[in-house]
Amino acid sequence: MSEVAMVQPTNKLVVDSTNLHVQTKVVETVANCFPGRMVARGTGDHDVLVCAAAGHGYGWLGYEHTDKLNRPATVNTIYLVNANAAIINGAGIILVGCAAAGATITKGERLTMAAAGMLTPAVVGTDDVVAIAEESITTAAGDTSGTDILVRSVI
Repeated sequence: MSEVAMVQPTNKLVVDSTNLHVQTKVVETVANCFPGRMVARGTGDHDVLVCAAAGHGYGWLGYEHTDKLNRPATVNTIYLVNANAAIINGAGIILVGCAAAGATITKGERLTMAAAGMLTPAVVGTDDVVAIAEESITTAAGDTSGTDILVRSVI
């Protein structure tokens, strides 16, 4: 029996919500705060900002789990400062993340954090693995906005 391919959802992030955990946090700075980006603690435990490459990412900036008053218009729209955003995590959830510029990623490859909350191939044993690629993609070298990629969260 062949595997049925997963398809990226339209204007949603989560494909499989098994083991999903949701927290609501305040967006401290809007720089690169797009749904699907990795987030880290802001000034306080109740604040979030997009994770840097060497940051301590603990979740994904959600979309459909954020209340409509605080949710951006689409998954490609940035969050506003002070928005109450859903932060999602859970080992095994499948969601749309964001691959960094110049990345060649193969299905099953382990991924780590890159700049602006994006993902890049990990060096297993050296980097913190935050996701596993659920599809293969190659991103353009100058693509600073990132490329959507289906991933299985390990955090």
